[in-house]
Amino acid sequence: MPCALGDDESIPVARYGCSNNGRMKTTYRIGLGHRYGRAMQTVAGVHYNFSLPNAFWAFLLRKQNRLDDLQNFKNEYYFRLIRNFRRHYWLLIYLFGASPALCKSFVDGKPHGLDTMADGHTLYLPHATSLRMGDLGYQSQVQESLYVCYDNVRSYVKSLCCAITMPHPKYDAIGLKDAAGEFKQLNTSMLQIENEFYSAIRPKRTARPGETALTALQNRGVEYIEVRCLDVNPDSPLGFTPEQVYFLDTFLLYCALKDSPNTNPEEAKLILNNQKAVVNRGREPGLRLQHAEHGEIEAKAWANDLFDNMHAAAELLDASQGGENHRAALRTQRSKVEDSSLTPSAQVLATLQQTPCSFGEYALDLAQQHDKTLREQGLDERTYHRMLEMSDESLAEQQAIEENSAEDFDRFVADYYKQYQNCSGC
Repeated sequence: MPCALGDDESIPVARYGCSNNGRMKTTYRIGLGHRYGRAMQTVAGVHYNFSLPNAFWAFLLRKQNRLDDLQNFKNEYYFRLIRNFRRHYWLLIYLFGASPALCKSFVDGKPHGLDTMADGHTLYLPHATSLRMGDLGYQSQVQESLYVCYDNVRSYVKSLCCAITMPHPKYDAIGLKDAAGEFKQLNTSMLQIENEFYSAIRPKRTARPGETALTALQNRGVEYIEVRCLDVNPDSPLGFTPEQVYFLDTFLLYCALKDSPNTNPEEAKLILNNQKAVVNRGREPGLRLQHAEHGEIEAKAWANDLFDNMHAAAELLDASQGGENHRAALRTQRSKVEDSSLTPSAQVLATLQQTPCSFGEYALDLAQQHDKTLREQGLDERTYHRMLEMSDESLAEQQAIEENSAEDFDRFVADYYKQYQNCSGC
């Protein structure tokens, strides 16, 4: 969560140049500002991309004696992974949530229900894990009415295309353009583009120039998945640690290989309620969650059951890579279930409560420490020069795009949205 902020207008919108692609990216963010306020765009998290090699999928396909097309088989299993992930990602919020507090400037007088620390500038909840993943973070209450079907590629694409092409009253009220004819948002639908869908996980396919992400997914299937519910690790200069990688890979492989029935709107509501419970009360002793099959269940018992079941996936990964990194990561993370004081959220709160500094002062000091560490570590000469080359290549690519961007912007946007209209079927 950000340190002290000024008013919304003082927060700049990202600029991507004068090409139609660049203008669309900027307009999208202007739209986010009108819809949610610019402060929300200052919130930062980790996106973790994950895929398994084609050799793995081909082996699994043969082992099951199936004659499916390999990409269709991958699509099936990646959506299987996604459905299981959604049932269980509350555990990741508990284990890695590191935003139990925030600077009061972030809420800017809005109702929040948070407690105030002695410094007067820090807001928190005593058992919170990740306020970033709650109603005050990078979330949208409007989207809570959106049911996205994760049964397969087609149902997923159709769900989001409908949300992108169907106007929403709240955003209709904002209007599409201002009095000068400038775009205030890309459209007046529930979603401007698929990136505005604030899901904890997304199926992904690299898009080609001019192609939407959903069109790419529909045309060529799932390439990888993107996990989006992870807080930046405050103890790591990189924001993430190798041990977290070992655990995430174990968790995701388990989700891919476990049986995964289709979901429905009722289960989607349970999943959202579990997320909110763990966000706000994740370290509360005796916390109970809603399990789709077993009803109300103690979070600690559910977590231990998941750890038991993940052990086989950790063994497979260790066998393929050597050593026991994945099993060790399981043991370390399991200890947080037994002792919630070991979680990042508990440790952040303990630091804030034991020192006379505000959240903003704590966060700035931490950032300066990490800055010093990374600068002292530096880059080797080869990497440094490669990064300079990549910078030059990127600027040259931007210039080429801008020189070949003669189409009227209104027409460009209209043509872009035809792809969503063609796949929605709404």
